[in-house]
Amino acid sequence: MTPNPAAPPFAAAVIAVLAALVLAACGGGGGGESTSVGLPAGCQEAQVPAPKRVDLKPPGRKAGVGQSPVATIETSCGSFEIALDSKHSPKTVSSFVYLARRGVYDNTIFHAIDPNRIIQGGDPLGTGKGGAGYFVDEAPPSNAEYTKGTVAMAKTATEPPGRSRSQFFVVAAADAGLPPQYAILGRVSSGQGVVDRIATLGDPATQSGTPLATVVIRTITMREG
Repeated sequence: MTPNPAAPPFAAAVIAVLAALVLAACGGGGGGESTSVGLPAGCQEAQVPAPKRVDLKPPGRKAGVGQSPVATIETSCGSFEIALDSKHSPKTVSSFVYLARRGVYDNTIFHAIDPNRIIQGGDPLGTGKGGAGYFVDEAPPSNAEYTKGTVAMAKTATEPPGRSRSQFFVVAAADAGLPPQYAILGRVSSGQGVVDRIATLGDPATQSGTPLATVVIRTITMREG
C-alpha cells in the first residue's frame, strides 16, 4: 500500500502492518488455545471458538435500519457501542445489521490487532480469510479519514474502494493513516476505553497482527439511538 501523503508521521512506519490487516483482510490467525498472558484488567480469559462457515445471500432490501441505529458489541474485554452511519453508508450499515441479526458475528474473535492502532474482527472463520458469502460496494467520500473511534470495513488490496464483506476494524490510534478506500460503518459512541484495552493485546515486538490473547465477540445487538 502506498502511504497516504496526508498521513501522520507514524503512518509510514506501520504501513506494512496495516496492509496485512485491513488491506489483505487477513490478520493473525484464529485457532489454537487461548492465553491469559498480559490480559489487562477488564478482560476475561476466553477460549478460541470453533470456526463458522457462512454463505449468505445479500439482504434483498434495507435490513430494517432506523434513522440512528446503534450496535452494542459485547466482548470478553467489555462492551462498546457504535453509532452506525446509515445516512452516508446505507448499504454498508444495512449489510452489517443483517449479519449481526443473523448471528454471524456472535462467538467470533478479534483475529488481528495492530498494537494500539486498530483491532479487526468479523470473520466467522477466525482466520482473517473468511466472509459472509457476498459483498456490497459503497465507496467512502474522497476525504474520508480513519481517526480514533472510526469503524470501517476491511477489504483486500485488489478490491475496489468501498467493497466490504463481513470483516470490520476499529481505530484505536489518533489516525490510522489509511487512504479513503474503506467503507465507513460509523464511530464508537461509547466504550472507546474497551477498544483501547483490546488494542493493547497486539504483539509490539513483531507487529504481525497476531493477538497476544483471545478476545471474543460474544454478541452484537442493535437498538435505535
